[in-house]
Amino acid sequence: MIGIVMFFVALFALLLGFPVAFTFGGIALIFGVWAEGIEMFAFMPYRIQSIMENTVLMAVPLFVFMGLVLQKTRLAEQLLESMGRLFGGVRGGIAISTVLVGALLAASTGVVGASVVAMGLISLPVMLKYNYDKGLACGTICASGTLGQIIPPSIVLILLGDVLGVPVGDLFQAAVWPGIVLVGAYVIYILIYAKLNPEAAQPIPSDGSISRKQEIMTALKAIIPPLALIVVVLGSIFAGIATPTESAALGGAGAIVLAVLYKQFSWGMVFDASKETVKVTAMVFAILLGATAFSMAFTYTGGDYLVEEWMLQLPGEKWGFLIITMLVILVLGFFIDFVEICFIIVPILAPIAEILGINMTWFAILIAMNLQTSFLTPPFGFSLFYLKGVAPASVTTRDIYRGVMPFIAIQIVVLASLLVFPEFYGM
Repeated sequence: MIGIVMFFVALFALLLGFPVAFTFGGIALIFGVWAEGIEMFAFMPYRIQSIMENTVLMAVPLFVFMGLVLQKTRLAEQLLESMGRLFGGVRGGIAISTVLVGALLAASTGVVGASVVAMGLISLPVMLKYNYDKGLACGTICASGTLGQIIPPSIVLILLGDVLGVPVGDLFQAAVWPGIVLVGAYVIYILIYAKLNPEAAQPIPSDGSISRKQEIMTALKAIIPPLALIVVVLGSIFAGIATPTESAALGGAGAIVLAVLYKQFSWGMVFDASKETVKVTAMVFAILLGATAFSMAFTYTGGDYLVEEWMLQLPGEKWGFLIITMLVILVLGFFIDFVEICFIIVPILAPIAEILGINMTWFAILIAMNLQTSFLTPPFGFSLFYLKGVAPASVTTRDIYRGVMPFIAIQIVVLASLLVFPEFYGM
């Protein structure tokens, strides 16, 4: 039972606000030495070396850099302005354009914080100006900003691919349809909401000074450059021309080219993006090192065998395991970050999934869809914090919480459909 006690002590420490990496590493050291002695960590340097030499994980800083460079090119601003004019005449049109721009930003940047903040600064004031329901406006922005967790290239998919031993390229291909279905579900919800509540999502009056043809051309000019980058990055992976790591490097170079095209390039911008990339990468790898020590101590103390034995005795075998797993990850997502779940919870569950004969690509996509929900669930959903930080004073935390609830329900429904009908998604 030492491993189980260790897990709950770590969870309690995280809820108290202790730094994640040091919590995992410190608790692993205390319980490991108590249970097995200091010799248990003799192989830790070799594990650290294997992490540092892992070429798959090199894609993380490269994709982060690509996203940060694109964030500084006013890409989101131009996309939102042009798409807003394109769909503005439809009830709920600004919200629909926000979802579509969120999908494009997800496929080109994948940085949740950047997407939510950008749309919160640009799209939210416009929706409030035209008397959109605050809940609908906030929910749309938060949900759209988190699409980067399932739509490739996704950092979550890269981490899951490494943990589960599944090729990242296969995960990127498998995640395309679930991502499209989720976007479609958001748009359908907004259209239904606007139909039932006309006053809550009014259309924008037409601007007579700009023709429809000019609006379409402006939108295409804003969409084509990031779309070309998406095609190059993901197309090179899907065609087998480049590995995810190589395509991430290509994406970084492409982001620099777009910065030049948008006339936003400067060495100061490159330095700032590089510095932020180092911070994010250091955070991810510090958590990974702490999680490696934690999983080692958890395994040596027999915690994995206890979890495996309990999971294999669940009624329904494979389906019982999948349902319980999805519920556990969903609940944990209320309190801890996706990185901790990827590195602590998933390695415990992966061997059981293999024993039960579950398709690991499908399993990874289920987890990724579930982890995306963690960005929206109160009280610690990161998207909620990002939006609250840039929202005007008239938008309360209650408005944000109320707004995300329907989108959380949509994500759970899509997750359930992916669980029950995997063949519909090509799994």
